Amino acid sequence: MLLQRIITASILAPLILLAIYFLSTPQFAAFWGLIILIAGWEWTELVDLNKIYQKIGFLLVLAISIFGVYSWTVILEIAAQIFNKPEIRNFSGVIEWTVIPPILVWFIIMVLIRNKPKDLLALKIKTRYKVFLGWFVLLAAWMFLDRLRRLYGVEMVMYFILLIWAADIAAYFGGKKYGAIKLSPDISPGKTAEGMYAALASAIVCAVVLGLIYGFPAIIISDFALLSVLTVLVSIYGDLFFSYIKRLKGVKDSSNLLPGHGGLLDRIDSIIAGAPVFYAGVFLIGRMT
Repeated sequence: MLLQRIITASILAPLILLAIYFLSTPQFAAFWGLIILIAGWEWTELVDLNKIYQKIGFLLVLAISIFGVYSWTVILEIAAQIFNKPEIRNFSGVIEWTVIPPILVWFIIMVLIRNKPKDLLALKIKTRYKVFLGWFVLLAAWMFLDRLRRLYGVEMVMYFILLIWAADIAAYFGGKKYGAIKLSPDISPGKTAEGMYAALASAIVCAVVLGLIYGFPAIIISDFALLSVLTVLVSIYGDLFFSYIKRLKGVKDSSNLLPGHGGLLDRIDSIIAGAPVFYAGVFLIGRMT
């Protein structure tokens, strides 16, 4: 299984990094949108949208929502060029404020999983609520990763993706080597507190390395270290949230699309949860400097 995971990851990781680096902003938006839509299809399987028209309807609503946000962003960019006011592009008002609800949702999910896992597993959530929640978190993930790429460039997206990957690797091997205390045994027996600590430590290392590469002052490095730790912490519980949904469904993976990894949703769950938090932090750090 580990060998299969490594082979799949060794193929996918370079492709994703090349896409981030070489695709133009509109192409990246489309590429990331396609990934989100595939993840959305897998979500329909997890929340019992069994009829094909229900699945297609969910994807259409998600795609239309993505296109609407993209169109609004493009309109703002055109307006910024026409009126020669870059602040129109960089601060869009409505879109910036919309980062708050997904952050609140993820922090509430984190608290519930941490403190009330048995109650969550006993909870009977109606399908329509799970459908709405899936639409909400997937749209937010697309919106703020696209916005991160659009406003802060390739390097910041690269850092975010590498941060999540480094945390996943650190959590996996840290848990294998030192894992003793289960993080949330009722939801995901394989995850350990020691693995989480290893992931959080990797976040600090990533922030320090970033700061040294770009010559950031100590205060900015400390800001990025805090942001990286918070992003990784939320991403870990984002992973646990999708494990919770899969446990409710009674399946191990969201699909069998990726050999050794399960479904696409299984691979981007941490990115989905972490994207709004990371974008909000980068935005705030930028406003304070």
